[in-house]
Amino acid sequence: MNRSDSERISGVLEDMGYTPSDDENDPDVVIKGIVACSVRQKAIDRVYGRIRNWNRSKSVRPAISFVTGCILEADRDKFLKLFDLVFPVTQLTELPDMIRQYGVPVPSGKSGDLDGTLDGADALDGEEVLSPELKRMLPFWNLTPLYSSEAEAFVPIQNGCNKFCSFCAVPYTRGREVSRPSSDILKEVEALVEGGCKAITLLGQNVNSYGLDRPDSELSFPGLMRKVGELGKRSGREFLVYFTSPHPRDITVELLEVMAEYPVLAKWVHLPLQSGDDAVLKRMNRRHSMERYRKVVADFRRILPDAALFTDIIVGFSGETELQFQSTLEAMREFRYDMAYIARYSPRPGAASSRWEDDVPPAEKERRFRILSEVLQQEAEPHNRSKVGKVFRVLLTAPARRKGWLSGYTEGRIPVYVQADPSYLGQFVNVKITSARPLSVEGTLAGPAAKAGKAALKAAGTDSTGPRGGTGQSSGTGQNTAGKAALEAAGTDSTGPRSTGQSAAGKAALEVAGTDSTAGLPGVPGRPAVCGEL
Repeated sequence: MNRSDSERISGVLEDMGYTPSDDENDPDVVIKGIVACSVRQKAIDRVYGRIRNWNRSKSVRPAISFVTGCILEADRDKFLKLFDLVFPVTQLTELPDMIRQYGVPVPSGKSGDLDGTLDGADALDGEEVLSPELKRMLPFWNLTPLYSSEAEAFVPIQNGCNKFCSFCAVPYTRGREVSRPSSDILKEVEALVEGGCKAITLLGQNVNSYGLDRPDSELSFPGLMRKVGELGKRSGREFLVYFTSPHPRDITVELLEVMAEYPVLAKWVHLPLQSGDDAVLKRMNRRHSMERYRKVVADFRRILPDAALFTDIIVGFSGETELQFQSTLEAMREFRYDMAYIARYSPRPGAASSRWEDDVPPAEKERRFRILSEVLQQEAEPHNRSKVGKVFRVLLTAPARRKGWLSGYTEGRIPVYVQADPSYLGQFVNVKITSARPLSVEGTLAGPAAKAGKAALKAAGTDSTGPRGGTGQSSGTGQNTAGKAALEAAGTDSTGPRSTGQSAAGKAALEVAGTDSTAGLPGVPGRPAVCGEL
């Protein structure tokens, strides 16, 4: 979600005429920003570290600093003393005025007014009374994003959450659930598909609740997915649509059947478990039981037998006993996840559980984390071994660390490594799997791409460090460096190189605080690209 927010921030700054920079220490940088995330303490700690460095360097390299994103009130109060600007994303349309009030010059030839907006909310019923939440979000959603990649895109469909899980800060940072108009979502998806995008992820804190805030005038989530599926059928193009995250309480058989019906709807679900123990789930206020979760997984396996299943798990939650942890361990073995994102519990100010004793020692949290990680690999490896000898469609996304190799993923988001020419980046290719590891596979190009790939690799001497095909790489010399804007990060590390599809006016780097790193992809020619985190 933060990466999607950052793309709209980048769009606003570009629309003002600023050119992004890879280097926050560049003397021409006049704006530095962070898209923060209060969901995890580690991400917020990095925000404090970064702003301290920026403030120390202001006497040498003066620049305006701002922070926005998912911010708890307690963090916001501290940030007000450290940053020049602190604002919620719903006030992003006001950023140009904020910057002008600080006296920062707008690059020559630019008025500083926003003219990059999507056609938004034109299909809303004129008789409909809009909620305050929807009124606040519409201007933000209608801003034109500066997509970080031409091959992957993130499309927000919803903001906020009504679930109030006791460990989670999102309802306090994002507010109550509000659904973006489906007509706007479908327009953005269609434009991305027509532009050649290969993987689109629909984003929301609880996508299953889409439309429930306006049940008389908006589609349900299965209804929205059906519309997307029909759009894919009409387009005749190859692309995949993902969504994240659903809630086990609300996911329906109808949704799974719609996913099975349309090829463009990726056969992949990220279904958070958090704990395998009913008593812990109740303390977490997850509002579902293990019996309900088992039914959802059973329906998932029946309707989508070849689909991949991912999850989230928290270890060491307040009051979690060894016996309750063992229940989670057994659930890991039972559901045989393809991937699990395991987090050690840390209280977040404002969330209900922050008032409870954090009584599981850090060493015990680490032990439980390592045990689950080992079981994940034990259960996932057979899935991947079963792929050896078979051919899969793979979207190649970034150079791998090994010279001459690229990385990508299957429809089920299983990481794939293959020896291939960089010109295949951002494309679907057939890959025959030759070996498997617990959480990834390797393979070789199959079909017509194999012959072309071998010839290209031979001609290039298997060197993957040269310019990528179609990215319009510039050496950066002779660039107009006036008015650069650097948006910097405070999250976990981002993996993979940034796209080099730079404009002649500068270059961009945008990293955002969050929980899951995402590699950059070839950028849209003539526009900067971004590498960041969700």
